[in-house]
Parts: sequence; C-alpha cells; structure tokens
Amino acid sequence: MDRSAIERVAMISLHTSPLDQPGTGDAGGMNVYVVEVARRLAARGIAVDVFTRATRSSLPPVVPVEDGITVHHVHAGPFEGLTKEELPGQLCVFAREVLRAEAAQPLGHFDVVHSHYWLSGQVGALARDRWGVPLVHSMHTMAKVKNEALALGDTPEPAARVIGEEQVVEAADVLIANTDLEAKQLINLYDADPGRVEVVHPGVDTTLFRPLDAAGRAAARRDRGLPADALVLLFAGRIQPLKAPDVLLRAVAELLERRPDLRSRLVVPVVGGPSGSGLDRPTSLANLSAELGIDDVVRFVPPVPQTDLAGWYAAATLVAVPSYNESFGLVAAEAQAAGAPVVAAAVGGLTTVVRDGHSGLLVDTHEPHDWALALERVAADPTYRDRLAAGALDQARQFSWEATAAQTLAAYERAHRIMRAPLRLPDERNR
Repeated sequence: MDRSAIERVAMISLHTSPLDQPGTGDAGGMNVYVVEVARRLAARGIAVDVFTRATRSSLPPVVPVEDGITVHHVHAGPFEGLTKEELPGQLCVFAREVLRAEAAQPLGHFDVVHSHYWLSGQVGALARDRWGVPLVHSMHTMAKVKNEALALGDTPEPAARVIGEEQVVEAADVLIANTDLEAKQLINLYDADPGRVEVVHPGVDTTLFRPLDAAGRAAARRDRGLPADALVLLFAGRIQPLKAPDVLLRAVAELLERRPDLRSRLVVPVVGGPSGSGLDRPTSLANLSAELGIDDVVRFVPPVPQTDLAGWYAAATLVAVPSYNESFGLVAAEAQAAGAPVVAAAVGGLTTVVRDGHSGLLVDTHEPHDWALALERVAADPTYRDRLAAGALDQARQFSWEATAAQTLAAYERAHRIMRAPLRLPDERNR
C-alpha cells in the first residue's frame, strides 16, 4: 500500500450494534469486542467507521461515538421484528447502502474492511472487491462448531449459514481467530489456509473489571441487596440454551440436596435477558427454578451496563460459565480480572481463558452432579476459593484490549501484504 500505516477502518457488524446493551437479544461479547477494539485503534489515531443495521426508526443515520469512532445505522429491512435467521434476505440492501456511504467519500477512503460474524463477512467480501482493500474477518461463532455441541432444546444452525461461512472463509485475506483451538477449527472444519489465520485473543478492560478490597466488595453486595455472608453463584449472559443457565440451576438443586446447610446463605443471580431460541420460551428458566424448588435462592436480574456488571463480579463468590460452546468467553475473562474464581465448561475458548485449578475449575461434562461437586468445592472452602481468586487475577493479566488492538492492527497490515487480486465487478470491467 502507498501509505505507511492504516488510517481508516470499515468495521461491519450487521446483526448487532456496538451501541446495544450486552446480555439480551443478539447483543453479547461481540458487541463488547467491536467497541473495545475500535476504542484502542482510535487511541492509535486510526479512524473506525462501524456499519450496523438500524433496528429503530428513531436512530440517527450517523452517530459519532467518541473521537475517531463513528457508527452508521444502515436501513435494511423492517426496523423491528426481524430475527437473525431472516437477515440473509437483507444482505443485498445492506451492502448497497454500505457501498453508497463509501462512494460519497474521496477515493481510497478505507484502508481495510474488518467484518464480524458471517453475515457481515458476506458484505465485507463485496466491499473488498469494490474498494480494492483487504478483508479481515472475525467469525466469533461458527455453525459447524455449534452444531457439533448442540444444547438440549436448541435449534441447529441452518445449511445456508454453513455455506455462507465457507464463502467468507474463502474470501477473507486474513481470518482472526480468538484462540488456537478456533484457528484449528477454521483450518480443519472450513479448509482455511493456515497462512491466512491469525490468533488474536480478546482482552479485558482492567480499569473497569478490577479487584476491590474488602470494603469495596461489601459495598458491591450492599448495593445489590446481597447479604454480606452470602455465597453468591453468579451467571451473567444471554439466557438461551447455548449458554446453559439451566445446567447451573440443576447443579444448584443437587448442591442443596447434598448440602442443605448452605441454603440460608446461597444466592444465585442470573444477570441477562432471553436471546436466540430462548426468546421462544422466555419464562422457561424461572419455571425451572420453581420446579427444582430453588426459586427462593435464584434471583433474575435484567441486563445491566458494563459498569454495573463489574460490581456483580466483585460481589460474586464465583462466576459460573456452563456454556456448550464459547469462541472465547469474555464473561470468564472479565470475572477473573475482578478477582472472581470461575467454574466453566471445558469447551471452546474457555479452556484458554480459564486455567484449571489455578484461576477456576473446568468441568468436562454438563451433568448436574459434576457441576454440583465443582460448585461445592469452590463455594464451601474459603481457603481454596481465596487461592483461586489470586490465580484468577494472575490469569487475567494475559488479556488486554491494548494487546488485542496491536495484534489486530498487525493483522490488517499483513492482510495488505498478502491480499490477493480483487475480483472485478461487472460494471468495472470495461472502465
């Protein structure tokens, strides 16, 4: 490329806006990822334009978020009532509007396209060829991986998504994987070129998610109506089968059968809202807690801002992440940065984020009995819990958004070096 550095990035996050509240709908770790990487790139003097689909008519077309970051709300399809599964039908109009926005700028406005999730990758591939700049793609989740570890009652990802992901893998100049395991999955399941796969760990905002002293933890509990001596087993995330909050509730029921003496102190906050197939049965988790006879210890909390979530981590005895799959596991990373031990499923990126026996425990099944034993081991032994809490802080030091942004920028620059010749669109061939 002519310039010595990347100056402007087009980020495409079609199905969920970085301005949305994580923990409900389709908003989650990917939203946090896009915002935090954009912020760190902007701090390096790189302008970032994020294109996302408008979901309300009241949203302004362009929102300057902070210095160097602009969010574009693209009109594509009805504002409300459109599920993620229906979004492929809006790819053409979304892509048209993205290309139109760039066409209003001077030639060579963007230096790179970074797409997030396969839907965005489809648009990114078109933009790549139109603009003559490289496409860097982050999968975040993959259909083939999800279908191999499908949660009970969840719906398999459709064949159309699998095909779409294969096309994006083929089109991208560089693929960013969250972990070594995800890189192997891209290569083995999607036939990705190993030379075009870069492993870049997501990070943690350690200025927000940080350990508190005893007085700070006591205040965090008091502010959330939690007894000072409570054993707080926290779940934070979207309520859907993939995230497996039901596994935690069933394990809590078994734990109380084993240790009825813990009941007077046990509190199980479930922080988040229904998402995905969980929207079909929004009350199922509350119904389950009643059926299990543990509704006296379970507390349902709507999604909260990141600043409030940090307080929940600080108030927790442990954080449970029983997901059937996670490409990384930001909740686990954030919890550890706040000094909370994590009990997590030994799946996907969680095996990278959580160091078994050091920062928490990894459970290699989703059986309530196994989870109950793991929860009891951490919650009922203060000495062991304190040792894991110290290990959690140590483990969290591996993950920073500054490092993520630096490695992402290096991936952008590498994409320029290895970019294959762009395909010429029909209206450009005779120019």
